[in-house]
Amino acid sequence: MLYYLFEYINKTFNPPGFDIFRFLTFRSALAAITSLWLSLYFGPKIIKLLQKHQIGEAKKADGPKSHWAKAGTPTMGGLIVVLSIVVPVILWGDIKSIYIILILVGTLWLCGVGFLDDYLKVIKKFPNGLIGRYKLLGQFIIGAVIGTTIYFSSEFNGVATLTTVPFLKNVNLDFSYLYIPLVIFIVMATSNAVNLTDGLDGLAIGVTTIVMLALAIICYVSGNAIYSKYLNIIYLPGSGELTVFIAAVIGAGLGFLWFNFYPAQVFMGDTGSLALGGAFGILAVLVKKELLIPILGAVFFMETISVIIQRLYFKYTKKKYGEGRRIFKMAPLHHHYEMAGLPEPKIVMRFYIVTIIFVIVSLASFKLR
Repeated sequence: MLYYLFEYINKTFNPPGFDIFRFLTFRSALAAITSLWLSLYFGPKIIKLLQKHQIGEAKKADGPKSHWAKAGTPTMGGLIVVLSIVVPVILWGDIKSIYIILILVGTLWLCGVGFLDDYLKVIKKFPNGLIGRYKLLGQFIIGAVIGTTIYFSSEFNGVATLTTVPFLKNVNLDFSYLYIPLVIFIVMATSNAVNLTDGLDGLAIGVTTIVMLALAIICYVSGNAIYSKYLNIIYLPGSGELTVFIAAVIGAGLGFLWFNFYPAQVFMGDTGSLALGGAFGILAVLVKKELLIPILGAVFFMETISVIIQRLYFKYTKKKYGEGRRIFKMAPLHHHYEMAGLPEPKIVMRFYIVTIIFVIVSLASFKLR
């Protein structure tokens, strides 16, 4: 809203200095600062509210025993993150942009799905929260909406079903009629992947924030005719506006990490993890970097794969030997290292380092072609 106000003032009265609000970099910086301030200001208030209403994490019998002491820690803190993202984007972003509309709708929808899951688990005391198939249905619906909109929108004419192939110069893959199912799969996969990663204090939000730094660069260059031509990637007019959204995510992520790092004062719950995971997938889809997801989100990918391998191997050995066996001490992967005796902060910090390495590889893929 402020973007349009300052644009109107600039065009009508042309006061000195107001032209700066046209620049993406300046508005992105304002979005990051605003979201950081909002999260730091409202964070303690929301945490106190959650404590007052006894909205705390339940004891998980299937988790590490060391986590039992965390029972009662306020959860649903994803409200802090999402609030701190949406407000700055509305203030400093071009909310008429189809890119901003799609990413906001997707994030808010998945936040709602996660909120319902947390509400049923924590407040209504349903052991498993929202039934799995209904959660998947919610993710399926928004994935279908995003995919269908991109496929049929004139804004994406000529590039709707294309994606950049990492490390290969001037090679784009066309998914054609498989595009919408692909988008649905990506939104569901990334949303659940971040949810699985959210098991240690500061892990999911920290890794997400690092990944978003790379996505900010990718979105900015994809929306710039000169940079996209230089890097031989698909030029997407208007996609640079996503930088404002990502800057807000980074600011909100840093602010939430202030309260979420070990020992955590609040957990974001499915309210935050489903929203952030979905946002990651939708951003990759919007800038045609779907094939970069396993590299850019390597930690999320490894966490998910560890769960799949563990379950498949357990079922296979149970059928073959009469008893289930495990490859990992516990899945997801971060729990395996916990059970191996590594302190929680050390695991989180090492996962940060791994994420940084893969982010560098992802960005390098644009020139190593």
